[in-house]
This record gives sequence, C-alpha cells and structure tokens, in this order.
Amino acid sequence: MAISAVITADIVNSTLLDKTQEKKLYQQLQTAMEPNKWEFYRGDSFQVYLKEPADALQLLLKLRMEARQYGPGFDIRASIGIGEVSGQVRKLGVAAGEAFILSGRGMDELGKTNDNRLLMRSADAALTATLDVTSLFVDYIFREMTGKQARVLSLLLDGTTQAAAAKKIRKSQSTVSKHVQSAGWAELSKLLAIYRQLFK
Repeated sequence: MAISAVITADIVNSTLLDKTQEKKLYQQLQTAMEPNKWEFYRGDSFQVYLKEPADALQLLLKLRMEARQYGPGFDIRASIGIGEVSGQVRKLGVAAGEAFILSGRGMDELGKTNDNRLLMRSADAALTATLDVTSLFVDYIFREMTGKQARVLSLLLDGTTQAAAAKKIRKSQSTVSKHVQSAGWAELSKLLAIYRQLFK
C-alpha cells in the first residue's frame, strides 16, 4: 500500500471572525486545499487527504498563513498523520487506514494542550522523532508571525517572487524584504526542503 498523508485540523478563534471574514477565509482555505480531497465538518473543523505525503507540510504552512492574515489570534491547529490508507478514498468521513488513525489521534493529543498547534505522526518512530522537531520549529515561527508577514510568505509559498509580491500587496520591495527576513522565510524554505527529502 502507498504511503499518504491526512491533515485533521480546525480554525483557531473562528468565532471571532465576522461573517464576511469567515466566508473569505473559508474560500481561501478551500482554494489552497485543491486539488486534494478535503471536507469540512462541525463548522470550523476539516480534513484533507494527500496522496503525496511530501506535499503535506507545504499545504499546512499555506493554510496557517491564510488564517494568520486575519490577526495574531488566528491560526490553524492541525495533526498530520503519515501512513498507509485502506482502499480508494472517496469520502473522508468513512475512509480508513493508518494515516487517518494517526491524524485523528494526533488531534486528540493536541486538544490536551494550549501550547502546540502542529503535531505530525508516523508509524515509523525515527520519522516521528524528526517530525516532532519540525513541528516545534514551525510553531515557534508562527508564534511571532504577523498578518502582514503571513500574507507575503503565503505568496512566496506559491512561487511568487518578492518583486511580484510587492506589486500584488502594493508595498515597496524593501518592505516585503523586511517581512521575509523577520518572518524566517529562509529557514522555513530549508525546513520544507528537508521535509520533502524524508519522502524520497
């Protein structure tokens, strides 16, 4: 069986968004999750199934950056399960397999703490140890990330250049460069590359 990834997540402080903000954020999240299979449930909770586990961290960063743009109190709390998936995945609510189980258990574990927003789990203990370090670093970066920094990094994550990002958000390139440096983009980029290597 092929190894896949499942993200189980919820939107932190979603009830503080007004109706217009809520609608816009949900659209941003849905756009980011395409073309993967995804499903919202219980209002602000959702699940995403990725055939390629190497893509899971980048998607999760994108989702968190989309939420953070609404202010420092907004975020995505998520558990990523990496493992085998049973059969063909048609509906996430009834899908089965190791990745779904690990993701769900991880979310339960996150529910017991207010400190961590990301947890990644695999049946491979050595891989899980590496993923733990990755999760801690990502949470550390997001602890201080501003909405403006998140907007810039979200664009860079899509492959937009700093010059193009400056035009899009109507700011000077020097302002964009400051956001990039202060938000730890260079380190996040290296982390993504290391994470991808784990699945080659």
